[in-house]
Amino acid sequence: MKNKNRVLIIAEAGVNHNGSIDLAKKLVDIAVEAKADIIKFQTFNTDLCISKNVEKASYQKKSTGHEETQYEMVKKLELSYSDYIEIRDYSEQQGIEFMSTAFDLPSLDFLSNELNVSLLKIPSGDVLNGPLLLNAAKTRKKIILSTGMCSLGDIEMALGVLAFGYINDDKIQPTIESFKSSYYSEIGRKFLKENVTLLHCTTEYPAPYNELNLKVMKTLRIAFDLNVGLSDHSEGITVPIGAVAMGAKVIEKHFTIDRKMEGPDHKASLNPTELKKMVKAIREIDESLGETIKVPRNSELKNMIIAKKTLVAARDIKKNTVLQDSDITFKRAGGGIDPIYYWDMIGSKALKDYKIDEIIINRIHEKNQL
Repeated sequence: MKNKNRVLIIAEAGVNHNGSIDLAKKLVDIAVEAKADIIKFQTFNTDLCISKNVEKASYQKKSTGHEETQYEMVKKLELSYSDYIEIRDYSEQQGIEFMSTAFDLPSLDFLSNELNVSLLKIPSGDVLNGPLLLNAAKTRKKIILSTGMCSLGDIEMALGVLAFGYINDDKIQPTIESFKSSYYSEIGRKFLKENVTLLHCTTEYPAPYNELNLKVMKTLRIAFDLNVGLSDHSEGITVPIGAVAMGAKVIEKHFTIDRKMEGPDHKASLNPTELKKMVKAIREIDESLGETIKVPRNSELKNMIIAKKTLVAARDIKKNTVLQDSDITFKRAGGGIDPIYYWDMIGSKALKDYKIDEIIINRIHEKNQL
């Protein structure tokens, strides 16, 4: 049985299927072999998401050229709803949870009602997309909100919409003021706490290390009192591992079959071997974090008697000798009195004869007076 408190690892296939359902299934297989918790794709209708003449992002131009528009590029990566039903079914057959990010309202409705996914993902570009946020919250499902390109104010506004959607029905008119009041209400905060996770993110592909600002995770955790994770776009696996050590509860990371493939996200993705290494390392870090109480652990107990020094006789000592500095030393001897009590023993009487290196067995007691 999986530990519910362990880090949730989302293997982000995104659009790295290049519009091929067969390639999408191969990505599922890779995520399963890597032992990720979730395989995630992106569901969208290009005509509802992107204007026909908008330019590509700079990273998209670097990876796919300047000739086509962003619309033309993304249209080639679009899969049908029936394709996603097949991918979802295949994922379930392979034993991994299916998830997808919705970029438009019909896709959100499809994922929620047709595929009945347990988690909804709001991408960074839609943090202030009020209608998408509201409809996501009205599903009453758990939501992961990515926060790239956002200020704290943007995030608070988005959480207000989510809180409003969670706690109100369609009879209440959505307004900026109603979002704010929902966010600050006790019941609104309760629903957010139970259902929403924030992902810190730097929206660049690949994201430069000096702009990742992992310390922001702590800021988000303190500011909003919600679980926090990382949607990582940096190269390699170092950053997500570090994020887990800093308390990330969710890690989302792009992966691909081959970074040399044509497409906007392949170059900033992990290859299958790297994905497997990342999952393994995260599990090791996650397990090693343990708890906050500092006491000897079970594995240490057997070593304590061997590793710790104890008070022993520095020379042969006769019974009733008043112990002096020259009579007592501290060595590894297999048990006895901790050297912290050295000064309490000085001036007391030896209760028995001791041979050199013999453990001092006197209990700590008041110094005997001569």
